[in-house]
Amino acid sequence: MAELSTAPAPFGRRLHGRRKGHALRPGAERLVTGLLPRIAVPAEGPLDSLHLFGDLRPLALEVGFGKGEHLAFQAARAPDTGFIGCEPYLNGVAGLLAEVDRAGLANVRIHMGDARDVLERLAPASLSTVYLLHPDPWPKTRHAGRRFVNPEPLALVARALAPGGLFRIATDHPAYLRHVLITMQQREDFLWTAETPADWEEVPDDWPDTRFARKARALGHDIWRLVYRRI
Repeated sequence: MAELSTAPAPFGRRLHGRRKGHALRPGAERLVTGLLPRIAVPAEGPLDSLHLFGDLRPLALEVGFGKGEHLAFQAARAPDTGFIGCEPYLNGVAGLLAEVDRAGLANVRIHMGDARDVLERLAPASLSTVYLLHPDPWPKTRHAGRRFVNPEPLALVARALAPGGLFRIATDHPAYLRHVLITMQQREDFLWTAETPADWEEVPDDWPDTRFARKARALGHDIWRLVYRRI
């Protein structure tokens, strides 16, 4: 495994890889053309719970939700919270749409693109939680600027999180773990909440393994869960 550089690197606007994989099945295609326009984050203008859900409610956001199973789990257990999922990968968006359709979730909005586009438009201190689960570690030094855990994206997270709000990060990449710990330790607006190893090693009831995490465990990888509080 290539060693992940933790040295400062020029910030890159592009944080994600490809946008489309295999061709969608007819059912998924129908959800993309029919359901997605109804629950998509508006393309322009300021964003808050009134603009997104028509009422006042807590908001949470997931950066790069993969196939959407974690976001759907959280939305089902907290129907009074509005969940915003950001994912540039079309096949992942189709996966979350299937979860929303199957469970009848009315508290989900989707942005098929970069999470920063949403974070920049959200009202300050409007989020209760931000999730960043198994992001691409971008292990090559020349790609270091694509990591989400870098000063510019983190400043957007800090702006959007309410005081006391949580930033939850999961990774199975040891070098990326070191990068997160080093980068977050340098910030004065986040506090790592861990007190014992169990806080980052055990699986809490409200934080189930994603499909990606299960694959990582099957390969013998450890999963680390880090929780930071906005201060």
